[in-house]
Parts: sequence; structure tokens; C-alpha cells
Amino acid sequence: MEQPKRILLIGYGNPGRLDDGLGPAIAVAAEQWQVDGLTVDSDYQLTVEDADDVAKHDIVIFADASVNGREPYGVEVVQPKQALSFSSHSVEPSVLLHMAHALFHAQTRGYILGIRGYEFNEFGEGLSARATENLEKATAFLRLALDNPSLLDVPQQMN
Repeated sequence: MEQPKRILLIGYGNPGRLDDGLGPAIAVAAEQWQVDGLTVDSDYQLTVEDADDVAKHDIVIFADASVNGREPYGVEVVQPKQALSFSSHSVEPSVLLHMAHALFHAQTRGYILGIRGYEFNEFGEGLSARATENLEKATAFLRLALDNPSLLDVPQQMN
């Protein structure tokens, strides 16, 4: 029997900026599941320190709100990319994946799960109604993908 994949879900964004909290919201949902090999993390942004955690997993899923992405959500493969410069305060998924590969000799595969949001310009906790619907659909997809990670490599039919 094949070992379960070690999967890291990092939900990031600012829950105090309305729909920007979609990433942390899906992380909260995933923490409730009993999935072998799943590690869940949530933060305001990605940082260089996350490279060590990424390197310890076979797959990393970066879950974030999308300002103008596909509805209700989109999945894309992350290609490692070396940064010409970066801030220690915020790192792009592609740079973080490159750091995990280069510094820790990891072979982690990366994916972005972008959940479409609509309201970002105000302060306040809570998601818009449309973003909540998108979160529900993205959460259902994520639950399936955790049991069958090959779904992450298949273009998703959005509805």
C-alpha cells in the first residue's frame, strides 16, 4: 500500500480585510478533517521561514483569495522561481518553493488554490455572500483533492 502523501496547506490572507480572509477560512475548515499526512497552517502572508515547512512535504497548497481569478476558484501549478530580491516580510509561492528546493533539496510540488473574492477595500471581519459560496465550492474540491492529489493536476471545471 502506498504511503499517504505529506501535504501542507497554507491558507494566507488578512481576515480583517473581508474577502482577503478566504485563505485562512479554508485552513480553518481543513483543520477539522482527519486526513493522514495533512498539515494545516494559516497566516497573514508567506515568509521565508515557511520554506522549511514546505520542504518537509511532498505537496504544498497555497490557498489565497483571488481578486480577479476564476470563479468560484482556480488551481494552478506553481513553478519554482528564483527571486532577484525579496522581502523577509512577504514571499511569493514560486519563490518559496524555489527556496525549499534549493536550500533543503526538497522535491515538493506546489499548487495555488485561488478562491475568488469580491470585497477587499474595507476593514471588517467576515466574507461577502458570493465569496462564501466560492469558499464552499473550493472547500468541497479541496476535500476531494486531499484524498486524490492527482486532481490538482487536472484543469478544473468551474461552475
